Amino acid sequence: MLRSRASLMAAAVQLVSERGSTSLAVADLSEAANVSRQLVYVQFGDRDALLVAAATDLVEREFLPEVGEADTPRQARLTAMARHFAARRPFYRAMLTGSCAFPMTRALNKLFSSLVTTEGLRAVFGELDEETARDIASVITVGTGAIVNEWLIEAADPLDPEELVHRLLRLSSVLTRPIVPE
Repeated sequence: MLRSRASLMAAAVQLVSERGSTSLAVADLSEAANVSRQLVYVQFGDRDALLVAAATDLVEREFLPEVGEADTPRQARLTAMARHFAARRPFYRAMLTGSCAFPMTRALNKLFSSLVTTEGLRAVFGELDEETARDIASVITVGTGAIVNEWLIEAADPLDPEELVHRLLRLSSVLTRPIVPE
């Protein structure tokens, strides 16, 4: 059963990447994975849930291990992220503009929120209560996601991962510089 689930997710990534669209028939997905159409519904509920699960799995398998631990330098983490998304652009572009764009964005925001730690926020902003720390982490995560989404969807080919990294580092330096009262 796990092998069938993995086969379906791999087929989803392959077909979306090749076709540049999330408008895939369940029959095409099941045929590419060499499983029954019924298994798609049993395992995922519907096509869009399969596609979002495939994207989440891709990030968890390929990107998150590259990021390393929380003490990995920010630039190295951003570079790993930019290279991953650039390498998989056809897939993510289709996912972010297709029928499952909203659940896809939510899933990515949830995954990326784990990269923004309360300790890191306190190092920048000083003592924060938990709710404020969560709110700041959400702003950072969603804002970064919006920039990455725009880059994946709108930027000219080929994508330049270093350009995105420098863009995010510039933004980070502005947001984290000390606020001097007037």
